[in-house]
Formats: sequence, structure tokens, C-alpha cells
Amino acid sequence: MRLSHPVRLLGVVVIACASFLLAFEPIVFPRGFATPTFQAPALHLNLGLDLRGGSHIVLQAKPTQQTPTITNEAMDGVLRVIRNRIDQLGVAEPVITRQGRDRIVAELPGIENPQRAIELIGKTALLEFIDTGTVGGEALRGKEWRGDNIVDPATNSVVVKFPKKVVLTGADLVDARAQFDQYGRPNVAFTFKNTAAKKFEDYTTKNVGKYLTIALDNRIISSPVINSPIPGGHGVIEGGFTLESARDLAVLLRGGALPVPVEVVENRTVGPLLGRDSIDRSLHAGYVAIVMVVLFMALYYGFGGVLADVALGVYTLMLFALLTLIGATLTLPGIAGFILSLGVAVDANVIIFEKVKEELRSGKTLRAAVSTGWSRAIVTILDSNATTLIGALVLLWLGTGPVRGFAVTLILGILTSIFTAIVVTRVFVDLSLDTSAARWIQRLGSVGRAARPAAAAGE
Repeated sequence: MRLSHPVRLLGVVVIACASFLLAFEPIVFPRGFATPTFQAPALHLNLGLDLRGGSHIVLQAKPTQQTPTITNEAMDGVLRVIRNRIDQLGVAEPVITRQGRDRIVAELPGIENPQRAIELIGKTALLEFIDTGTVGGEALRGKEWRGDNIVDPATNSVVVKFPKKVVLTGADLVDARAQFDQYGRPNVAFTFKNTAAKKFEDYTTKNVGKYLTIALDNRIISSPVINSPIPGGHGVIEGGFTLESARDLAVLLRGGALPVPVEVVENRTVGPLLGRDSIDRSLHAGYVAIVMVVLFMALYYGFGGVLADVALGVYTLMLFALLTLIGATLTLPGIAGFILSLGVAVDANVIIFEKVKEELRSGKTLRAAVSTGWSRAIVTILDSNATTLIGALVLLWLGTGPVRGFAVTLILGILTSIFTAIVVTRVFVDLSLDTSAARWIQRLGSVGRAARPAAAAGE
């Protein structure tokens, strides 16, 4: 049973309104649905490195005595740890990919402190809990372990000879969080895994009154005395942290240690002015394309073209809403994909109107021509878009960075354009058939007719 035209129109209106609310967020609910807040509508899309600016960092893995050869497994581990660290920095849609045998490229859009990101990404972050017996305290903070010696890095002098007796490492942690103590000083609270928690409790029970030294990448950050047994696997690292350094340490510990050290071999910063200029030019190109398409449809197909233009507006809202919903990142290639999909959307309407025009010229009534023309056009539209979809899927599968952004925008644009052409435009046309506007739809049969005799005469 077919739905009535008003019901179908209501469905289109609901879709358009929901898309607008999702993409432009004129209403937000900071404290639940009971307290809506209104704001100026603005498109909320993540911007890529080429539009927003940010950092482009290339890291190269370095072999060690334990790992003399950089293997694929080691690089996969490095990639996983770096991705975990960057995700916890709150960078919107970073692009992290392998390059060659031993390099990793990280693109961080909109990052405010690139140097901090580099330090977090490049640290090995090997946390060690070391039994130092009666040696410890504030005097060891900032010192480094080199072999069996604790060295002052400022003077390279040996402070004390002491073999490293590691009790537990950061690999035994299940969580780490920055917090404040009772005096408002930042520290890092950690939690061990179940088996490590038992080992930690046994160790602290047997070593009350002795020092437990904590080192990160061989640098001592804390060396407290064990005042009592520590059950439950919970502890606190205190080391004169600022809030930012405590958060950074927590990020490193949650992300895990790098299996091999890495070195920053390239660091480029894309300025926001360049991104702003790129956005302005790209949006200008988009505006020009939209205006030209809208004018072409309205001038060539008349009232039917105007209805297609309205459907094109619904298509734009739906596409922006889908991109917002999946958290996609808009890049320059993504804008190109949007403009290209706009042409695809119009092409679907052109196919439909040409099929309807053929049916009208064959002598069918207006309703029969619309019904048959749409049915015939659906197959043609699906066939014509199938190859483009296949190519876009291949780009999404094999491409990286901006190429994937282009592919995502193009795929969503094609699917949305098919829906709007087949469903939304049809709703508008069917509704018009019940009004006096039907005579304007009837004029589709005369579109382009004047050009045919001249063409035939020339043959």
C-alpha cells in the first residue's frame, strides 16, 4: 500500500529538519534534554590538516641491541602505541600511517602545542618500579640509570653504583590517571593488573621502610619510602608534577611503552592562514558550482528543474549530516568529492527527467509518464553510479589520508544523491501532480524539442 503524498512529504521534511539539526546544531543540550540552549547555526565538521592547520610529523624506528632488525611486528606495535597516545591527546581525526619499512607519518590537525605532541609520541615510555633498598629519596629525582650506575645528567658524574632490580614495569599497569592530592598538588594514580597487584602487595609488605624508586625511560621521577603494605594494586606517583606533566605521564602509561625507540626525522607545521585561504577558495568554488547547477536545472527543465533544486538542498543537508554523524574529517580532496557528488546528484535528476520526457512524447498521460519514466530511470541511475562507487570503494580501501577523505565524501554523496533523486524529487513531483502546477510538469515533454528538426535536417 502506497503512502499518501502528504505523508511522504512529511517524511521528507522530517529528514531535512533532522539533517539540519544534526549538521548545524542550532540547539544543544549541555545539561540534558530539559535544558536546551540555542546558538547560531554553524556547520560542525572536523577539518583536516590542509584546512585547519597542524603538524606533520615523520618518525623513524631505531634498532637496539634487543631488536637489531626492525620487523613488521615491531612497527605494528609502534603504530598501535602512537595511535593510543595521540587519541588520548584529544586530536580530532588524526591520520597515522606507516611509510616504507621503518617510518610512521602522523598528521595532527589543529594541535595547539606541537612540541608537546612530539615529546609524547617519541618517548619510549618504559616505566619501571625498582627496588633500591636503603638508597632513595629526593636526592635521586632527575638522575638517570646508565648500566649499573645512577648518573647526574647535568654533570655526567656517577652519583652511586647500584644495579637495577626491577620489580614491576608499566606493562603491568591497567590504568593511570592524573589527579590532585589533599594539598592540591598534581600526581598520577595507577592501578596494576590482578597478578601484578598481588606481587606489588607482597613486595611492599616485605620491604616496609625501604625505598621504591620509579623511573621513566631510565630517568628517576620519584623515589618514595614504603611506609606500609600497599594492597589492592593501587598507588600514586609523586614527583613535583605540574598538571600538564601529570596528564602527559598518565597518557604515556595508558598508551604503553614503544617496542623500539623512534626518532623525529621531519616536523612540518601547516599554518592556519594557509588553511583559511584554502577553505575560502574551496568554498567559493563550491558556491559557484552549486549556483551554476541550480540555474541550469531551473532554466532547462523549468518547474521540474526547480523541484530538483529543492531536492538538491535536501541532499546537501543529508550529506553534511552523515559526515557529521560518522565524525568524518573534511579535507580539500573531500570538498572536491562533495562538488563531484553534487554533479552526480544532478545527473540522476537529468536521467529521470529525460525518461519522463520520452514517455510524454510517446503519448502517455502525465501520471503514466512520470511513473514509467521513474521506473526506467532507476535501473539506469544504479548502473551509471555502480562503476563510480566501485572506484571510490577501492580508493577507500587502498588509499590513505586525504585520498580516503575524498573517497568517503564521494561514496556518501553518491548514495545520498540516488536517494534524493529517486525518492525526494519523486515526492515533490507527485505532490505537484495533484495541483495546478501539473501543467508545468507537462512541459517537460517539450524540453529540447525545437532542436530536433534542425538536427534531422542536417543529417
